[in-house]
Amino acid sequence: MTATDAIDELITLRDWLRWAVSRFTEAELFFGHGTDNAWDEAIWLLLATLKLPRDRLEACIDARLTKAERLAVWQALQQRIARRLPAAYIVQEAWLGDFRFYVDERVIVPRSYFAELLREGFSPWVEDVDSVTNALDLCTGSGCLAILMAHTFPNAQIDAIDISSAALAVAKRNIADYGLAGIVQPIESDLFAAVAGKRYDLILSNPPYVTAAAMAALPMEYRHEPALALAAGEDGLDVVRRLLAKAAEHLNPGGFIAIEVGHNREQVETAFPELGAIWLDTVSSEEKVFLVSEEALRDFAKM
Repeated sequence: MTATDAIDELITLRDWLRWAVSRFTEAELFFGHGTDNAWDEAIWLLLATLKLPRDRLEACIDARLTKAERLAVWQALQQRIARRLPAAYIVQEAWLGDFRFYVDERVIVPRSYFAELLREGFSPWVEDVDSVTNALDLCTGSGCLAILMAHTFPNAQIDAIDISSAALAVAKRNIADYGLAGIVQPIESDLFAAVAGKRYDLILSNPPYVTAAAMAALPMEYRHEPALALAAGEDGLDVVRRLLAKAAEHLNPGGFIAIEVGHNREQVETAFPELGAIWLDTVSSEEKVFLVSEEALRDFAKM
């Protein structure tokens, strides 16, 4: 179907939704940047393109679209189908729970199990959210986790570190959108280099952790994301090794670091058999995040 045919024949939101799901399925698109199926992806892309609330599909499903709206929808869908661009980049938004973030191709699309852990106040590892006064989001990207941390720990100053100045430009925009410029501090740094001597009550990091083999097999959708934020060497632990080597120097007594590593538990345990890592589960994940206490890190450093 040509653009002219689609714009002339597909009139209502229902028409476009049906057509989009069929075309997504036909094109064998890969999902994983906020949705996991063609139906949800099409709803998100259509509603965002039309500037409609995410939760009002039924109220608008039979609404007739103007010609300008139909053209905008066609263009968005073609970006998704022909270029396999993630929907988040097309509509320049991503969601973690109820939190919306601006995104573009300077950052990976936010997706982290830390969002679930922070929703619970990182209990039981943090006994009192009010007691956290300094925290660090290392490899912050869009700044999403730093912003969630600021909402979780009301008395905390949050540092948001990334090596990429381009990513930090996106983070600054999100920090400003949430009115957190005085609370979340974006810092350009190669891991801890710019915060020498500074200590935190807790450090969270969702670093690059994709193995060389997995990078070679990535679907096209993931190849639009910055490789700097994904690739982490043969076993996916190049950055994790550097984090663990220095983390104890940047934690207050009783503090901890938590690191997200996806499916790499086996690699972590092979590389660091004496680390004393505690694997954390969430509602939607098992053994994707590990935590190491400041005390355990100091013991590990002596080995």
